[in-house]
Amino acid sequence: MTQINFGGVMEDVVTAEEFTLEKAREVLKNEVIAVIGYGVQGPGQSMNLRDNGFNVIVGQSPKFPADWDHAVKDGWVPGKTLFDIEEAARKGTIIMMLVSDAGQKAIWPLIQQCLSPGDALYFSHGFSIVYKEQTGVIPPGDVDVILVAPKGSGTTVRTNFLEGSGINSSYAVFQDATGNAEERTKAVGIAIGSGYLFPTTFEKEVHSDLVGERGVLMGALAGVMEAQYDILRRKGHSPSEAFNETVEELTQSLIRLVGQNGMDWMYANCSTTAQRGALDWRKRFREAVAPVFEDLYQSVVEGEETRIVLEANSAPDYKEKLDKELAEMRHSEMWQAGAAVRALRPENRRQK
Repeated sequence: MTQINFGGVMEDVVTAEEFTLEKAREVLKNEVIAVIGYGVQGPGQSMNLRDNGFNVIVGQSPKFPADWDHAVKDGWVPGKTLFDIEEAARKGTIIMMLVSDAGQKAIWPLIQQCLSPGDALYFSHGFSIVYKEQTGVIPPGDVDVILVAPKGSGTTVRTNFLEGSGINSSYAVFQDATGNAEERTKAVGIAIGSGYLFPTTFEKEVHSDLVGERGVLMGALAGVMEAQYDILRRKGHSPSEAFNETVEELTQSLIRLVGQNGMDWMYANCSTTAQRGALDWRKRFREAVAPVFEDLYQSVVEGEETRIVLEANSAPDYKEKLDKELAEMRHSEMWQAGAAVRALRPENRRQK
């Protein structure tokens, strides 16, 4: 463990310098890692494991041909490294549950039958375990139950790995049946290419993740963008001007600098006009949205968000409803303007 000062709070983290890839290989040398699901997180984590030299196989239902074909395209060989879910789960000693949360509920009765004493049941999200009353996912007492949760999309897990940077991940042990659960967890975290690992619990991971998705990372971000774009348009600004001031400048310039240097650096290195206005309005926005975040956190902790997700995803017409919602966003003036702005970026013009 390495102690790091996070704004005055000391935290222990695990880095690849102290828990090396060679150590991970030693810990996992007798393991068969079965990645169940080749949708969002499955491709990135499984290919990183393969490239790092671990014994990994993929379990994917042929009933979803797009995901099965995706796995084949990525080099997984049917009958050798690519199997249906049941066969992969029986072959694996670490079973990585990387299907969707609703999918985990659906396949749990099958996975449960495939577990052997001493196996590890791995998650990248605390959802199924924490909300077991709704999911029915209750592991037997003779298996390790572990978590590594990359703090980014499955695509980023792969691209960061290929760039050599890795992606930060949290890790947790819910159940240590073998006495080796923590070592297994850290080893898998390093094996999938984490930049560093920080400890959490299944409960804290799912609470923070559900709040983050609905909040700053996606829900709040989209809502605030829409609100600003709409007010600029109502006040007579053109679609190009409204979109550039709302989205393009943020995503193509400012957020990259914030990621590299921090928000205080961003404030210190902008015009005094922007600096003063941003500092003054920051607190007003914080006060305005704080009650919404309080409501959101309570909804997550009480299981209401989980209920909504499971109910929506189990509906037979969910895909059709989702397509309609996304089409409404895609065809809105704001994101049509966005498509036009993206097409005008120099790199896209050069491709034509």
